[in-house]
Amino acid sequence: MFETLLLNFLFLLFPVVIVLIFFENRPHSYNKKLLILLSTLTMILCITMPIKLKIGFIFDLRYIPFIIVALFGGYKHVFPLYVVLNVYRFYIGGEGTIHSFLFSTLIFILVPLLHKKFIQMDSRHRIVTATMVSFLTMGLYLTILSIIFGKLTKEFWILTFNALSTHVGVMVIIMILIEQVRTNIKNREKYLQSERLNVVGELSASVSHEIRNPLTVTSGFLQLLNQSKTITPDEKRYIELSLLELNRAEKIVSDYLSFAKPQSENMVYSNLEAEVEYTRNLIIPYANMHQVDVQFHFQNSLHTHYDRNQIQQCLINLFKNGIEAMKDTDGGTLFIHISEKKQTIEIRIQDTGIGMTKEEIARLGKPYYSTKEEGTGLGMLMVYSTVNKVKGIIEVESEKGKGTTFLIKIPAS
Repeated sequence: MFETLLLNFLFLLFPVVIVLIFFENRPHSYNKKLLILLSTLTMILCITMPIKLKIGFIFDLRYIPFIIVALFGGYKHVFPLYVVLNVYRFYIGGEGTIHSFLFSTLIFILVPLLHKKFIQMDSRHRIVTATMVSFLTMGLYLTILSIIFGKLTKEFWILTFNALSTHVGVMVIIMILIEQVRTNIKNREKYLQSERLNVVGELSASVSHEIRNPLTVTSGFLQLLNQSKTITPDEKRYIELSLLELNRAEKIVSDYLSFAKPQSENMVYSNLEAEVEYTRNLIIPYANMHQVDVQFHFQNSLHTHYDRNQIQQCLINLFKNGIEAMKDTDGGTLFIHISEKKQTIEIRIQDTGIGMTKEEIARLGKPYYSTKEEGTGLGMLMVYSTVNKVKGIIEVESEKGKGTTFLIKIPAS
């Protein structure tokens, strides 16, 4: 029994290890498909090599990968496992085939209902929930089995103890490993993002000032030249185009300057109310121009240290992005909610615009990536840089055609 149990445990580790070692850097959607395929293979292997007790009973761990995929992926991702499970079970045949089909159908209907709440839980609660679902699944299976048997013998209680303890123990270990892998990936991404922002900040501070001086001088001389009465209309047009490009270059340099380290003269210790009020009043005319209604709510008493200018620019970028996401949908509503939770300041910015895919969300904040055709990506990079400097985090939820929500969590100091 112990050797078979270890073999089944190895089968269950197989999908996580394979993806982690060989396919971790592939696109998110590709990894999901691969995990479903490997989980299906794991389930087949668990059915093929069940755990045999000395008393003559056998049981397998087929529902552990089934439950994990159902909780993490919902109906869409667990459906292939449901089909393969029943096709393979009918192929094997024997007693209990119909009972297996009915039970797996019941589990397929019930467990994925927890998917949305499960995804929103923290790591510890996900481990507990998955373990409880596994325990209840096997408990229900054994209850049905006891009704079929009619008489509960000593051997049945031995089977019950072994099956329940094995499912609970294995599920706990697998979920801890999965959550640890997820945590490590998130921490690595945060570290890499922090390093990117630090590099951009250092480069911007050293380069932007040097570029700005010649741009200002060149712009000044071109403006003087543009006032001359001796130039031809073509030459005047060329000068105006040059001034437009210089202004665009000046804007890009200003964006770069916003990545510099916080300036001591701009540092404040406040609850963000003045900055949020200022940026809201600043953005309302732009919102009205695009038929966007702004709903504002502020309820925060927590204070923290921050650079006033950088926080203002960060909020302006987010408000502006939210409004621009709705300009092609004949307007909408921009919700701005600032509140407190325990010792954390929460800034929630929600729009009803075009939304984003998961792949687009994953690339937000990376240099030169933008969802807008003419965007440089520097605005969102500045947002992530500013939040990183106040030791905050950004959570993004979005759905195509329904809108996007940015949740910024800043620890109070």
